[in-house]
Amino acid sequence: MTPIMIQAGNQSYEALVGSRLLEEAGALLSQKLSGRDCAIVSDDNVAARFAQTLVQSLTSAGFKPTLIIIPSGEKSKTLDEAEAICNRMSETRLDRSSFLVALGGGVVGDLTGFVAAIYHRGIPYVQVPTTLLAQVDSSIGGKTAVNTTVGKNMIGAWHHPTLVIADVDTLDTLPPREWKQGFAEVLKHAIIRDAEMFELLQHFDRQDIAALVRRNIEIKAKIVAADEREIKGERALLNFGHTVGHAIERAGNYRDFLHGEAVSLGVVAACEISLRKAGLSETERDRILRTLLAFDLPTRLPADFPREKILNAIRFDKKFKRQEVRFVVTPAIGSARLATDVTVDDIAAALAKL
Repeated sequence: MTPIMIQAGNQSYEALVGSRLLEEAGALLSQKLSGRDCAIVSDDNVAARFAQTLVQSLTSAGFKPTLIIIPSGEKSKTLDEAEAICNRMSETRLDRSSFLVALGGGVVGDLTGFVAAIYHRGIPYVQVPTTLLAQVDSSIGGKTAVNTTVGKNMIGAWHHPTLVIADVDTLDTLPPREWKQGFAEVLKHAIIRDAEMFELLQHFDRQDIAALVRRNIEIKAKIVAADEREIKGERALLNFGHTVGHAIERAGNYRDFLHGEAVSLGVVAACEISLRKAGLSETERDRILRTLLAFDLPTRLPADFPREKILNAIRFDKKFKRQEVRFVVTPAIGSARLATDVTVDDIAAALAKL
């Protein structure tokens, strides 16, 4: 198992991908962290399956873990929940020498990373992603945040993990819908950076999942290394499909679509805009749509979905500046660029085709 090195400014950390890594987590963390006291943050669904294994592994390695369980779902990604976790950590006397472990999907990872960034002005944390979406995307790159009533990820901090442990065995327990949504981020990576991976996905074999996770981490790691804090525009390419996707999530009150499903719809909209603004061919647009459908991802909104709420949500997006959307377009599968000539009217036209 060769670690994947992620360089982020002056900081670097490793991502490990393989089987039975939960059982080895204690030994792996012993090589990276000196503090003994820690808290594991997980949601009620994930904790029921994997928390005992992780607690036993950490305890066997001499750590003293406290398990903190939150309700599952996007509704837990709030300042109130972050405060509750901080209070629980204080009650168990965790201090600045302690560390956190995020055991779960993207919500758990984002929330735990945010708490680690603010608790005692910053303590180490470890990502142990248990969903495909989190393993290939959200656990990498140091973005941590919580949502507000205004929008998604509006309050956050840059705080990179000390280690990422992606145990692909955890993916075997995912419900079909949760499994499939992860491929929206995989396909996003292929569209913006890796035409060869896009071709391989046409004949994907689940037995190759570890290699696929690894390849996606490598793609994101290179982009993060080139532009850690989205200053140069390179990292912004990872937002392909997300401007509209996040707005769809909010318009549906985070209930109608999972994140990956909303991103899939956002990718369709981005492809429509790319036809006019970036020269994407209809042939390649249709290939992208067929591939999304092959992974059972949505490509159309329900007829009664409130499209006007999507446009309202886009105006609160962090990428919407001075009435100008920093929108990611693709001229061809395997490449992407940032466009500043995309208007709300362009987005409205793309939404009409959804």
